[in-house]
Amino acid sequence: MGRLAIVSAIDQELRGLLASLPNAQCVRRAGREFWVGTLCGHEVVLVRSLIGKVAAATTAAVLLEHFQVDAIVFTGVAGGLGAGVRIGDIVVADTLLQHDMDASPIFARFEVPLYGRSRFGTDALLSRRLEIACARVLSSIAAGTCSELSTVQLAGCGVAHGPRVHRGLIVSGDRFVSSAAEAQALQSDHADALAVEMEGAALAQVCHDFGVPCAVMRTVSDRADDTAHVDFNRFIEDVASRYTHAAVLAMLGAMA
Repeated sequence: MGRLAIVSAIDQELRGLLASLPNAQCVRRAGREFWVGTLCGHEVVLVRSLIGKVAAATTAAVLLEHFQVDAIVFTGVAGGLGAGVRIGDIVVADTLLQHDMDASPIFARFEVPLYGRSRFGTDALLSRRLEIACARVLSSIAAGTCSELSTVQLAGCGVAHGPRVHRGLIVSGDRFVSSAAEAQALQSDHADALAVEMEGAALAQVCHDFGVPCAVMRTVSDRADDTAHVDFNRFIEDVASRYTHAAVLAMLGAMA
């Protein structure tokens, strides 16, 4: 693989990886800081996209046009929707859909106008590599051999079970879903949706346009309902960012 971009919506989600890139060059474009360096022998660009679909699309376009990246991995947090998708689990996307896209009656609900589709796929090989890396991280936590996290730390953040990796549909929209009614409506519209977030589907559409592989990894921080995680920032700092750091390094290490 050539140059890989690793994108998160907010600073905390990238903090661990940035700390592993001490000699990175910072390039400022479109109001963002792009950190160019090397991880595990691979050229990488790390960037905070900011929140929402437009912000993610802008970031992806700059990465592809200015930095000529060969693939993009988006990582961050999401609300769990699917049965059995619990706080502390990881969802790796097979496909992504904009749950707030509605140009009906001219086009079918959820269909992206003039594309003839509502779902955009991720790259199978890159996603599989990411899934394997995530599974290895969770296995090492369970075995007590992970330097990033322990089961005690997970329990302190509300993760009382053995986390697992899921593969499937992630839905995206410019709305923070935090009520049971909203979550149930999404599940009704998209019975196979595993998680909901605010950027992934837009990034997948841009990558589709450019013909560039992408993968999306999301740590489940809450159940996208009235029982949403009470300390969101702590969860990102203590769990999600460490998952990201460990999984990305594991994936790149396996590709060396």
